[in-house]
Amino acid sequence: MADNEQGGKDGAGKGQSGFLGSLRDALKAASRDEDDRIISPGEQQAGQLAVAANTEGARAMSTSEDSKPAAPDTPAADVQPPPLPTAAEAAREARGGTPNIPPVDRAVGAATPAGGPPTTRVVKEPSAPVDEPHTKLVRGRQPVQRGEFKQDPVVGWLVIVGGPGIGSFRPIFEGNNTIGRSSSNRIPIDFGDDAISGDEQAYIRYDSADRSFLLVPNMSKTNVVSVNEKRPTSAIALQTMDVITMGRTQLVFVPFCGPEFDWGELSGAKS
Repeated sequence: MADNEQGGKDGAGKGQSGFLGSLRDALKAASRDEDDRIISPGEQQAGQLAVAANTEGARAMSTSEDSKPAAPDTPAADVQPPPLPTAAEAAREARGGTPNIPPVDRAVGAATPAGGPPTTRVVKEPSAPVDEPHTKLVRGRQPVQRGEFKQDPVVGWLVIVGGPGIGSFRPIFEGNNTIGRSSSNRIPIDFGDDAISGDEQAYIRYDSADRSFLLVPNMSKTNVVSVNEKRPTSAIALQTMDVITMGRTQLVFVPFCGPEFDWGELSGAKS
């Protein structure tokens, strides 16, 4: 009897539990009655008809459920990440208040679409003009102002053409100019040539009265100074492009003042 019950359970689908439950109850009652009485032929035939009807109904229900198309798998709802904050919200959060939003012109060219908010146009504020200096147009000859010198006027140069510091130059000023390796000299030749005396190895003098240049070697120094490969023992006049050799350095003399020009010719210029 347990096998029959298990067979009934295996043969029936989940959707037929209500229908087959009454059938199982009827079979159980019939089996209990068999122990007590003998079933007449009429009752046996009626029971067989009921069983046949129930079986056909179960088959029809199973067929109808099997014939239904399988429902498509419903995809799980996409999990959307939380929306990012807008630029206005980010600016409001950064400043701790309401962001500075430019004014909106809703009147000019504003069209209202059906069923939607009005279209807006952002109008930028014109930037303030920046006052820039303009070049003045000057007509005619303008007077040149002259005054006192803010520094010693340059009367010539020494251009380094050999040794450390080649390509550099040192200005020559009016009056007496000491030449040496130390920066305390008026003309410092401080490019790393240790063969040059630190203090006052020689002097260059410019005299505005006769507009002449003189080189005077310092005879108390053992370092030798030569002009155009000659070693003077006293003051010697310098000419344009003379070559002065001190230690391992060669310097070319380039005058600015001289017979053709002197700062004293400029009216109003004071040294």
